[in-house]
Amino acid sequence: MNTQSNSLVSKAAKVTRITYVLLLALAIAAPFVGLYPVFVMKLLCFALFACAFNLLLGFTGLLSFGHAAFFGSAAYVTGWLIKSQGWTPELALTAGAVAAALIGLLVGLVAIRRQGIYFAMITLAIAQMVYFVCLQAPFTGGEDGLQGVPRGKLLGLFSLESDLAMYYLVVAIFVGCFLFIARIVNSPFGQVLKMIRENEPRAISLGYQVDRYKLLAFVLSAALAGLAGSMKTLVMGFATLTDVHWSSSGEVILMTLLGGVGTFFGPVMGAGIVISLQNLLADKVGSWVTVIIGVIFVLCVLAFRKGVIGELQAFRERRRHAATNAD
Repeated sequence: MNTQSNSLVSKAAKVTRITYVLLLALAIAAPFVGLYPVFVMKLLCFALFACAFNLLLGFTGLLSFGHAAFFGSAAYVTGWLIKSQGWTPELALTAGAVAAALIGLLVGLVAIRRQGIYFAMITLAIAQMVYFVCLQAPFTGGEDGLQGVPRGKLLGLFSLESDLAMYYLVVAIFVGCFLFIARIVNSPFGQVLKMIRENEPRAISLGYQVDRYKLLAFVLSAALAGLAGSMKTLVMGFATLTDVHWSSSGEVILMTLLGGVGTFFGPVMGAGIVISLQNLLADKVGSWVTVIIGVIFVLCVLAFRKGVIGELQAFRERRRHAATNAD
């Protein structure tokens, strides 16, 4: 029985690895098979944003209503450094991620000792403060935002003005961050985060400094969300108040829940669904696209409570148990 079970697990892992390889091959070939590079780059930016949020919610159990603060603030920092200070893209991207991590550290120090709705509301309140700072600060452009941000030259040598060059940089960063998140989750540190998510009192009783683990997870999530916002500014050439607005926090929650909380590929799937619907329906139905996405989300919650990928994994797990019990 154990042999059969281990064989099924090994087979499932192999299928997962093959799927990831095929998706990577598709991403590499996307510009040559009719997919618009800017659309795919935008999708990958928001997919990274959702993966960063999932690290906090799906693997640590902390629901933040203010993740747009990290996404948007990093977008502004990167845009300002490139446009006004002449920084190279790699330095500006790094600075945006570091700025988001520092903001995440400050927010985490305030919010991390609270749980549940209190934690969520503190993150929302501080995110609104960041929003008004971005609205009033002289370097953000106010309601007009930062427009016309150049992509510049990577390392001062390779121009990113070509969509193709920019595309492969975004793919490389996304894949690197995705593997980094997977490494975090599968490490001993990640196992402690899962323990905190499942049973925090037990983690405390075993001697773990729970607040430190949660704070580090919060800062890592903020930094990755900031990197996603920085990439978005570099790709689209602008940073606006929408990036730091509370609606962006709600959007990333929607993406994560739609794809599957606590799964690796779920947030990517959720981001793909939301961004694709926005791209397809925005010109046809205008602002009604939000209503349509909301209806789809409600139907998904009713039919697929674990999200698309979560339900697929649950189905595969039920088949594995059925096969094991049959033996």
